[in-house]
Parts: sequence; C-alpha cells; structure tokens
Amino acid sequence: MPTLRLGDTAPDFTQDSTAGPISFHEWIGNDWAVLFSHPADFTPVCTTELGKTAALAGEFAKRGVKPIAVSVDTLESHGKWVPDINDTQDTEVDFPILADADRKVATLYDMIHPNALANATVRSVFIIDPKKTIRTTFTYPASTGRNFDEILRVIDSLQLTDSHKVATPANWQDGDDVVILPSLQDPTELAQRFPKGFNAVRPYLRVTPQPNK
Repeated sequence: MPTLRLGDTAPDFTQDSTAGPISFHEWIGNDWAVLFSHPADFTPVCTTELGKTAALAGEFAKRGVKPIAVSVDTLESHGKWVPDINDTQDTEVDFPILADADRKVATLYDMIHPNALANATVRSVFIIDPKKTIRTTFTYPASTGRNFDEILRVIDSLQLTDSHKVATPANWQDGDDVVILPSLQDPTELAQRFPKGFNAVRPYLRVTPQPNK
C-alpha cells in the first residue's frame, strides 16, 4: 500500500491488545493518540521505550493524548513481557499493547521495511489528532530508541499552532517565543491576537511571546 502522508486519515482497525480488543478510531474518541511500533517483545530498546511511555503517563494525560504500542508478537507473549518491563523499568505499563501477530496493523501503517528488517516492524511513530488525522510521523531504525521528549515537544507545538496563528522555531520548547504566521498581516488582528507585541526582525520573521502563556 502507498506510504501514509501527513494529513491522511489514520487507518482504522480492530485488533486484540493487552487491554482487550481495540477498535482504533472508537478508542481514540475525542483525544489525541500516539501509535508506536516495536520490532519484537523481550528486546532491550523496546523495554526501555515502553517503560518510558508508562513513566510519562501524566505528561501524555495532561495533553489529552493516549499512547498505544504495537508489536508483531502474540498477546500471550505481551502478557509475559509486561511484568519484565514493569520490573526492570520500575514502572507500571497501563496503556494498550496491540498484538499484531497477523501484521494487520503493521501492514496498514507500512511499518515493515524489508530492506531494514525482514519481518519485524521498524520503530514507527504516528501522532494522530482527534479528527483521526495523521499529524506527524517518525521512523527510527531498530537500533535507536525514540526520544520521547521530542514526541511531547511536537505534540505541544501541534496543539499550540492549531489554536493560534503561530509557528514554532528551531529547538522551540513550551514557553519559548514563537513566530507569527506570514499570512497574518492585518494590524488590528495582530494587535488583538498578540497584545504583548512582537519584534519584527524581518517583515516575514516576527517573534512574539507564546500567546497561551
């Protein structure tokens, strides 16, 4: 199938998980979701990633984001792996791990890259909004663990820029200055939207304090 692109509707599916059967779009509801894949159970990098996701449960929750993992191993295998994650990472996995032994989800989301891994998933990440639209994708090799600070940073940027006519500059962190969209030129609207003012470094580069802070 063709590669999923930003702006596409996230494919729906029904699949078993450690939290019972998941109907994906229904499960997302009115929240955001982060779907991320793992090459296999009982692998060292994946164990640290799932532990980190569990440790960040509060950070995801306050952003209205539901994390969900997928591995091509069986539900029985997941059930044996989760206690290892909890024990070695000193946490409690409380989000679903999809059991994708038939590779239905991996195929829908193009997570198997034969030139990298013959029959397992690469480390894919999909950030999906409440409209079920794919907003961001990442793909990592099996050897490289994901940066969850970056995943949260991107979610912060998406949620901010959805509600304000701004974009976030390089290395932006929540609370830093942002830039005003070049399409916004009306002086009255600029004054209303940005009462703290802005610094016009160039006509196209106008820096302003983050408007929701």
